[in-house]
Amino acid sequence: MKIFRHHRDVPDAYKGAIVAVGNFDGVHRGHQALIGEARRIAEERGACLGVLAFEPHPQEFFRPSPESFRLTPFRTKARLIAEQGADVMYALAFDAEMAVRPAQDFVMEVLVESLGVGGVVVGADFQFGKARAGNATVLSYMGEMEGFGVTVFEPVAAEGQDKISSSRIRDALKAGRPEEAAHLLGHWWAVEARVEHGDKRGRTIGFPTANMRLDHTLKPAYGVYAVRATIIEDDKPAGTFDGVANFGIRPMFEIDVPLLETYLFDFNGDLYGKHLAVELVAYLRPEAKLAGLDALKAQIAVDSAAARAALKTAAIP
Repeated sequence: MKIFRHHRDVPDAYKGAIVAVGNFDGVHRGHQALIGEARRIAEERGACLGVLAFEPHPQEFFRPSPESFRLTPFRTKARLIAEQGADVMYALAFDAEMAVRPAQDFVMEVLVESLGVGGVVVGADFQFGKARAGNATVLSYMGEMEGFGVTVFEPVAAEGQDKISSSRIRDALKAGRPEEAAHLLGHWWAVEARVEHGDKRGRTIGFPTANMRLDHTLKPAYGVYAVRATIIEDDKPAGTFDGVANFGIRPMFEIDVPLLETYLFDFNGDLYGKHLAVELVAYLRPEAKLAGLDALKAQIAVDSAAARAALKTAAIP
């Protein structure tokens, strides 16, 4: 998948695409269905499949906060969108200029003049432009005037429930319900980051851990999880391992910044500096303050056994 970070840089080979437009935080089942509709139209017309999203998320621009709400940082989002078969991703900067761009200018300057879209697929609640003045109706009218089709895709709902949304997934993860989040996402939610050097205390008790900070993503419930971790090399999977992980501040040692510390089963090697994607599969227990290193070692053994058991039968609901 080709990625463009500015609409003015797009060569002719990547114009004329059928483009799914949205924020796509999480690339959940609803997003996948919307992109799938764009893919269907693109295949019918023999056109490229494109996805247009903004970086950073508009909410990060308008309401900046030290606590990130994002389910998918850019790198993760791009990987998930590529897995949906997109040929090109237009990851446009959401900055002060974009924030005040009128809806009509966005259509004419970005969609028509720069991207030359062959068609656009948006959700029914899509809004765009300065003060969110544009919506699906405005886009459809302008598309008719400018010669590109607009498909308005109805939201996807979970069985017998309200529509699938990123906010519902965030709530599930913050409450320690990764299975519910996976049901809405259609994939396990993962933390992706580089492995950092830690205090190496786990190594001394026979349970070396890969330490990762969650700088640009949502922080799930503190506690111990059954996980699957994939080593990423050159943006490609290079091995997947079951494991157990603790996310939090380690009450025994009272660290200042929450860390995800993952012990991989049956792994021998050096992970420092490597990129790791850790999927949260099952929540095992909250964090606990233990009496000492011997108690910690015994508890990790118990948690490891519980994680192995959970992972044997784990499946996305």
